[in-house]
Amino acid sequence: MRLFSATIATETNTFSPLPTSMDAYRETVFLRPGEHPADTALMCTAPLFVARQRAQAEGFTLIEGSCFAASPAGTTNRADYETIRDEILGQLAAALPLDGVLLGLHGAMVAHGYDDVEGDVVSRVRALVGPGCVIGVELDPHCHLTLQRISGADITVLYKEFPHTDVVDRAEDLLRLVLATIRKQIRPVQALYDCRQIGSYPTTLPLMRAFVDRMMALEGKDGVLSISIGHCFPYADVPEMGGRILVITDGDKAQADRLATAIGEEFVAMRGRTAPDYLDVEAGITAALAFNGHPVVLADPADNAGGGAPSDNTTILRALIARGAENAALGPIWDPIAVRLCFDAGLGARFPLRFGGKIGPASGTPVDATVEVIGLRRDCWQSFGPTQSPVGDCAAIRIDGVDVVLISNRTQALGLELFRNVGIEPTEKKLLVVKSTNHFMAAFGPIAAQVLYLDTDGPIPRDYRKIPYRKLQRPIWPLDRDTTPGLIL
Repeated sequence: MRLFSATIATETNTFSPLPTSMDAYRETVFLRPGEHPADTALMCTAPLFVARQRAQAEGFTLIEGSCFAASPAGTTNRADYETIRDEILGQLAAALPLDGVLLGLHGAMVAHGYDDVEGDVVSRVRALVGPGCVIGVELDPHCHLTLQRISGADITVLYKEFPHTDVVDRAEDLLRLVLATIRKQIRPVQALYDCRQIGSYPTTLPLMRAFVDRMMALEGKDGVLSISIGHCFPYADVPEMGGRILVITDGDKAQADRLATAIGEEFVAMRGRTAPDYLDVEAGITAALAFNGHPVVLADPADNAGGGAPSDNTTILRALIARGAENAALGPIWDPIAVRLCFDAGLGARFPLRFGGKIGPASGTPVDATVEVIGLRRDCWQSFGPTQSPVGDCAAIRIDGVDVVLISNRTQALGLELFRNVGIEPTEKKLLVVKSTNHFMAAFGPIAAQVLYLDTDGPIPRDYRKIPYRKLQRPIWPLDRDTTPGLIL
């Protein structure tokens, strides 16, 4: 038995001012065959990682393709996308004949000329391998479950958790189902229900936690092979953006249709009740300062690099300084120039620094202050569940009672290492401001005495009605009151 695995992945915010080029992939995941590390999965590479670990025990040969992944940002350069796509397709063609293909994708990637990158990849893979080869795809739930990609693959599995701490577990599920299909032990059939809604669905909150737990309890019983909940990625203006439910059963299309419809109807009934409450900046800081306990974690989702934002908005930082906050820390602010200047100044130096507020109007005004350099470290990482995320060179600076982590490789707050890399102990801070929507909860939730979510003037608004969609298929909630959810596959 012969299997091939590769990765092309990024999450594209089509409204972001940050174009995605080949350099963005080189900064994150840019691995040729055989170069993937042995001890950890990286961004969207879990299918290859798991298949490598299990190849000998399961009796198959794994042919490794390239893995390319970039941090979320704007639309990928067309020539660069076609270059990395065609490299992988060339490797695939050279590996034929194959029994199975495992693709680690994201699901919300857009390139110039390609609104549905994953659909393009899956279709081209199918054309090369033919109808008899089993194609399995792992996706992030913040994806677009388009008809093209679902129809082209035999099995698609999405992460179930938000924050995404189960990427390796879901890759295990994917490999198990692909192998069972190749061995003729199961015959997967799919149903896709379009909920016609845009929303946020953290599984750290009770309503979504219970919903996901019920879905997981159904899998592996009565012919139900897999249930995936597509949250959608709201910051992409593509036609098929929106929440969808994918159900895979063993040979029973009618059962898949009934279950997808029932789950989809329940998902629709949860509209408006799955996201946390948001405070404005001043109210959030006031509540955090008044709370008797530490640390109080303040989330800044509107400037989340994980959603394609620059992560250089200064609004909360300015408010903390103006309020005279003490024993506070904020991170990350992406500013490679400021990081370099801090390294040039040296540890312990006090010097005037302008930082943040660089990329566009939604970044706010740059901060000009005399800062103390309290931490410096090269080539840093932070953990996210079973994976690692590169942060690059980092500097910590202090302005009065506020410590700030500056990074050179743009990413969101994920692991406690973001602060510990540069000598800041997050558990000892009264206030911790993290630029992230909900992924921070995996590491920061367990140490937090309280978690508050803020709504700032950053470039990723919480109110989806403020987003200037042009291509999105309408009607869809909450942009429209009346919608028509239903089966589409």
